[in-house]
Amino acid sequence: MSRRNARLNAYQLIFGYLFSKEIDEQSLSSMLEAEDIQDADGEYIKKVVYGVKEHYEELMALIADNSKNFKVERIYKPDLSALLLACYEMKYMEEIPLAVSINEVIEIVKTFSTENSSKFVNGVLKGVYNSLKEV
Repeated sequence: MSRRNARLNAYQLIFGYLFSKEIDEQSLSSMLEAEDIQDADGEYIKKVVYGVKEHYEELMALIADNSKNFKVERIYKPDLSALLLACYEMKYMEEIPLAVSINEVIEIVKTFSTENSSKFVNGVLKGVYNSLKEV
């Protein structure tokens, strides 16, 4: 499995988390038991999914601060899932370049969201990028 596919699996689990506020442990286990998953990919998925859960309120505040004139509660769930994933990576996974997090999530949004979503997500993540670079 590639990091891109691992990121996609994490995205799907985060999407489910938005509805139940619980990690779907059965789906996570199934993903981790897939034949093509490497240990590093499994660790990445667990780290991101559990990290988003642990830092959910903080990540939501970061998104809210950077989604100008748009209430975070109104963000389309596929976009919000992508934003949470990217924000977690950008803030807590220093080994992943910020630009990689942004670019990978934009590709996910182009696949799973609306036509205009990539522009919105990119704009929010640009603000997050700038705020994290200031720290």
